[in-house]
Amino acid sequence: MEHARKMGGEAEERKEVQEVGNPEMVDVGLKELKCRLEEFASARDWDQFHSPRNLLLAMVGEVGELSEIFQWRGEVARGLPNWEERDKEHLGEELSDVLLYLIRLADICGVDLGDAVTKKLLKNAMKYPAPAKIFQTP
Repeated sequence: MEHARKMGGEAEERKEVQEVGNPEMVDVGLKELKCRLEEFASARDWDQFHSPRNLLLAMVGEVGELSEIFQWRGEVARGLPNWEERDKEHLGEELSDVLLYLIRLADICGVDLGDAVTKKLLKNAMKYPAPAKIFQTP
């Protein structure tokens, strides 16, 4: 099987690119991304390099690249209306890199990220309750 994978590598790479580039696959969940990352790393024999420390440091590096995009721009409006399309695309790539490393790190550490986020949102709601709305009658 490994030999077949190596022999069909180029076709496999093209298939991966087509699947990733498919606009119908935009709404993908954390578990699906986790599985894709696991398969991607395994196919390249990268698991040996994916220790929690290495993944964290790689993610921090990507956060640095993300920060560079905003460096010297000052505050920017929501939706980035004054940005060129290529800058928005670059931003999307760097955000993706950070997210992918985060998902992989959580997986390697045995943390269910969806469950952890849900619990954290509930904790935050209790810690920072929304102000009570006062209704006024006309």
